[in-house]
Amino acid sequence: MTDRSSRASLPFHYGWVIVATGSLVLFSCLGLARYAYTMLLPGMQESLGFSYDRMGYIGTANFVGYLASVVAAPSLIKRFRPRVTIVTGLILIGFCMLGISRVDGFIPLACLYTLVGMGGGLANIPTMALVTWWFRSEQRGRAAGLVIGGNGAAIICAGFVIPLLNRIYGVDGWRHGWLLLGTVSLLVAMIAGLLLRNHPSELGLEPVGRPQPLGQEQLVPRETSGDGAILFRLGLLYLVFGATFMVYGTFIVTTMVKEYGFSDARAGFYWSWVGFFSLFSGVAFGSLSDRIGRKGGIALVFAVQTVAYLLAGLRLGEPGLVVSIILYGFAVFAIPAIMAAAIADYLGLHRAATAFATVTIFFAAGQTLGPAGAGMLSRLGGGFSLAYSVAALLTLTASLFALTLPRPQR
Repeated sequence: MTDRSSRASLPFHYGWVIVATGSLVLFSCLGLARYAYTMLLPGMQESLGFSYDRMGYIGTANFVGYLASVVAAPSLIKRFRPRVTIVTGLILIGFCMLGISRVDGFIPLACLYTLVGMGGGLANIPTMALVTWWFRSEQRGRAAGLVIGGNGAAIICAGFVIPLLNRIYGVDGWRHGWLLLGTVSLLVAMIAGLLLRNHPSELGLEPVGRPQPLGQEQLVPRETSGDGAILFRLGLLYLVFGATFMVYGTFIVTTMVKEYGFSDARAGFYWSWVGFFSLFSGVAFGSLSDRIGRKGGIALVFAVQTVAYLLAGLRLGEPGLVVSIILYGFAVFAIPAIMAAAIADYLGLHRAATAFATVTIFFAAGQTLGPAGAGMLSRLGGGFSLAYSVAALLTLTASLFALTLPRPQR
């Protein structure tokens, strides 16, 4: 059966198959490959006898690999097309995770996790580009939000599965964890290879949404003199997001244990709430940005994050902490969803992949620098309250800055 006859039998547009498959891709390439590391870290450290510094360096190695792949992604997408690039990234992640499950030394672990980061960028960037090609502007934020929901599903799964493996296999639980995650990534690679398509035209389809007037999204947009400035402003916003969300995501569990006196189990229970509420993060704010505009959506997300970080910084007790966690989870993956849609709106579909890769460099820099800066501030303040307060100041500034963005001309 041909592609066109297969899609003709579907009761819905094939674009939603792209969304479902894209969600699985992010479930694997970011959700499992990056966010599961927080759950695996304690078991790895205990088994291998590494210091927190060394475990931190391994995590940083992942960010370095991701940054390298982001730089290379536009040329790879242009040469090999999104589907091949995505599948290659997932295969790289899968085999490197299987390798991590077998090694013991610091250098092999750091090298393999660097390659996992590279695979993450190779899978993530073209997946978000596919959303811009398969969905027109009024549906793009919603679609991107659904795709990014895969991250939250992975956080929830890791929160339940990794502790279970630790109970079953003891000190080797982390090895079985990486083995399972690698196997899942290879399975997702097969699914992506079967179901993803590079463009609606391959199936004789138009993108989801109302057709645009001639000269808008159908034609190759001309570069204008203000495009570089817009890209830089979006990059700055993405940098602030990367730095602040990683500060909270890296240290909030440590804060609950060290500063609030919670047990590991209780802190882990609250952290699982982040995964649950993040399931609604991208799609809720992405859909809202379809209605109120990208700059209003970005500003609102940063405002919600400001309250979350401020509550954590003020240390108002457990009730304040719970509200902070809920707000953080609800907004955590909203900026990437809106950013993918905003870039296509401002710069056009044919430059979306390159532009998204460019602003992701800002994001990668932020997520690398943010936790390091928070660690320095924690030494000055004797805890992470000062770091959370600085994060709140940055997101408040970003919220106001987002309101100065112009209206898209395309």
